[in-house]
Formats: sequence, C-alpha cells, structure tokens
Amino acid sequence: MRLRLLLTALTGALALGLTAGTPAAPAPAPAPAPAPTSEPAPAPTGAIRWTPCPKDASAECGTLRLPVDRARPSGARFDLALARRRATDPDRRIGVLLVNPGGPGASGVDFAVGDAPSYFGPEIRARFDIIGFDPRGVARSSPVTCSTEVLARQPSTYPRDQAGFDRLAAFNRAVLDDCRENSGPITDHADTLGVVHDMDAVRAALGEQRISYFGHSYGTLIGEQYAEEYGDRLRSMVITASLDHSLGLRDFMVSSAKAAEDSFHRFVAWCESTASCALHGRDVTAVWDALLARADRGLITDPENPGGRPLDAHAITLSAFRAFYGPDWSELASYMAELDAQAPKRPAPAVPAPAPAPPQGTRAEPFHAVFCQDWDFRPKDYAEFARVTEAELRAAPHMRGAPRTHDAVAGCVGRPDRVNNPQHRLRVTGAPRILMLHSRHDPANRFTWAAAVHRQTPGTTVLLPYEGDGHSVYGRNACTRGAVDDYLVRLRLPSPGSGCPPAAPAAGRRAPR
Repeated sequence: MRLRLLLTALTGALALGLTAGTPAAPAPAPAPAPAPTSEPAPAPTGAIRWTPCPKDASAECGTLRLPVDRARPSGARFDLALARRRATDPDRRIGVLLVNPGGPGASGVDFAVGDAPSYFGPEIRARFDIIGFDPRGVARSSPVTCSTEVLARQPSTYPRDQAGFDRLAAFNRAVLDDCRENSGPITDHADTLGVVHDMDAVRAALGEQRISYFGHSYGTLIGEQYAEEYGDRLRSMVITASLDHSLGLRDFMVSSAKAAEDSFHRFVAWCESTASCALHGRDVTAVWDALLARADRGLITDPENPGGRPLDAHAITLSAFRAFYGPDWSELASYMAELDAQAPKRPAPAVPAPAPAPPQGTRAEPFHAVFCQDWDFRPKDYAEFARVTEAELRAAPHMRGAPRTHDAVAGCVGRPDRVNNPQHRLRVTGAPRILMLHSRHDPANRFTWAAAVHRQTPGTTVLLPYEGDGHSVYGRNACTRGAVDDYLVRLRLPSPGSGCPPAAPAAGRRAPR
C-alpha cells in the first residue's frame, strides 16, 4: 500500500499504536460485542464450545465467559473470543501455542484465522494447535467503544501552554467517561495483567497443564507477565520486539525517540548507497527537514487529496515511522520525492472552514484503555510535559521525537493516577527458558528494551539479536525462523552470544501488528 494512503489512518487513530509490525492493513473491525453484563453468572465450566469460524470454516471459533474484575468473580462478566487452528499432523501434536500479535488492540482471532497459516512455518502448524484470542476490551471480547463525536474533539497532543495542557486533560477525561458509558466496566479493567489471568483461564479451559506462547511487540508484555504469574504452566515461550515494563516516563519517551531517529539515519544511509532510491544523489536529510518546515507553514498537501487540508509535519513523520516497520525504504523515498515535487504555493488564507456535521455512532477505541492502565505516565502539568517533550525532541531532531509514543503518553494526561498494572522490574521464577528475538534497529521498541528484560531475567531468557532493521523479527530469514521453530518444536535454544544476520531491506514476511 502506498504510504500516502496510510495518512488518514495514521493521523486519525492510534489503534496501531506503540507496537505495530510491518505494514499490513488491519482487518475490518468486527461488529461490537455486547458490553459486559452486570448480572451474576455461574463460574466457567472449563469448556469452550467450538464452531466453524464465519470467515474461514477451516478454523474454529469459540468464547469463554470470564469475570471482568478478578477480585469480584460473581460480578460483571464478558465473553473472551478465541480461534483455533488444529495441528495438521495430530499424531505428532505437541500441544497448544497461544499467540498474540501486539497492539495493544490487535485481534488474536483475526491473526489465527487469517494470518497464521502463512505466518508460521509448516512444522509449527503441524505440531501445534494455534490459538489466538482477542484480549479483554479488544475486537470481539467486549470491545471498548467510544462515541465518534467525543473522539472528534481531540485537541493537539503538543500543547503550547498550561491552557492547552488543561484542554488535553479535560478531553481525555471526557473520552474516559464516554467509553465507560458505552462499554461498561471493561473500560477500567482492560490492562495486561487482567489479560494474563484470562490467558491462564484459557489454558485451564483447554485442559492443558502447560502451554506454549508466541507474542510479538505489545504481546511480549503479556508473555513476560504470564511468566511472572504462571511460569510453571509454560512449556516454552518466544517473544519478539520486547517491551521493558520497568521504564519511567522520561526514559520511555527518550528511548522511543532514539529508536525512531536511528531508523531515520538507517534510511538515509540506504538511500545514499542505493541507486534505485528516488532521492539518490541528493541530501536526503536536507530534503526531509525542508519538507517538515514547509508542512509547518501549511505548504504540503496530501497527493491523494490535493484540495483538502494541508498535511502537518506530525502526519508526515507518522507515515515515515510506519514505513520503518517494514522497512519500506523505497516506498518512503518515493513518497518524499512526490511531496518535495509539489509546486510552491502560498499558505491558505486563514478563513474558518464550515463546521462539519458531527460524526455519528461509536467506534472501537481500546488503545488507551489498555496503555493507560499498564503505565503510570501522568504528567502533572504543562511544565513537566514540556520538559519530557523537549528531551524527546533533542533525542530525535529529524523525527521530531517519537510521534506515536508521544501520542500514546498524551492520551493518559488527566486520567486517574491509579493504574491496575504499574511498571516494575520482572521477577520470573519457575518458568522454562524463554527465547527473545529483537531487531537491532527496531524503530519502535528499542533494542535496549530487550537487553534490559534479558538482564532482569538472568538464567531464564536467551536473547537472539537480529542484526537488521524493522519491527517484525520471526520471518526475516532462515536464521530467525529456524531459531524460533527449533525452539518451539524441540526446545533447542541458540548458542549464547549468537545472532542472526540482516536480510535485504525488502525481505521479510508480513508480520502481526
């Protein structure tokens, strides 16, 4: 997909959020499930009734009814949606492999039904029942939904003074209240620790003493915390593009910005050395900085919508950030050349546009319901937020910080201070060895995050660096795929200190978000 076609999705929604993988268009959102009921219900029987999935009868779909609040098992309940692809060689079946493709907000059901057959190698598909689930508050699992009319009031996530900060905080509180009204108590219980307990309920319902797990990006946090809570119930675990859940606000923002800036410089170096790059022979950094400066003045328009509103610099950096996930460097260079070739024009006159009709209905909006309950990022006032933003911009002057991480944190401003699942250093005991893969030049989840997780889990994790670019890891080349498959099937780990060489920039299979 051309980068310019992604601009609306990137600027209008954060659902792809902190942990998006290589650019794959998200599946259409499923019809919202009913909000959790408040009537007491009997405890789960441990059985899941499987039926053919509507989109693909070769997969099975089912639900498991679970409490919204684990501390109140007789209170409100919701239906956790699941999908299963049975092992293609049942006589050699090892067990179940639960999968999560990231987000927060990505659908494990969609991944298991639509992506797993091409994503995982034949040996994994032969030996495991692959099971995806929509985490609580996501997709078919009582999704957090909010009024589009309220969401459309979004103020700038880059406030210029205390008044702008106060507007952002008031907006976030209004969204939270609206989501609660539309979605019920799941809004305040969509955190990852709740997902971890749900995942163990799935294990029990499947009748499995131990499970294997594969988690990508935000799905690594599920894996890390499952290993903390239920390590003895794991057979094996692979996590790719890890999150470090011990980071404070400043370190989180600055390290995210450094990851984005590193990817920008990797792109520039590729373009300078690659004759097919649309900007080859030019000063790519100067072209980029000039584009953002023109966008600041309202002089850049979307090539797909030349008569529409000008593109701002934030939208352009988001599109580049998304391209780094692949990485889709050639596409990004062509997009930059197209923007740069636009004829000079005067800024549009400051005439107020007619007020658009307010949007109707609701839409799924799980990202901040999850993120803001997993991280206690709550800048107290404009001065604190400005200090963090300045540090972020210093770390990534060309990418202007970490555009998506900044928006993620901005969405927590003004929300209640208490969070269900605050950061802490990992304390894993009783778990088997866990295989970690991480790109050395990941644009979103910096490699230092994986190194920190590895240090926090001595003797438990084995870190295998992929010495290349992009956010996804598993399908990069024979080394990354072979390491994962060999471990999941035979429990054979790579040698300590080993790594995987980089693939060509265009190589690599499409990965989950």
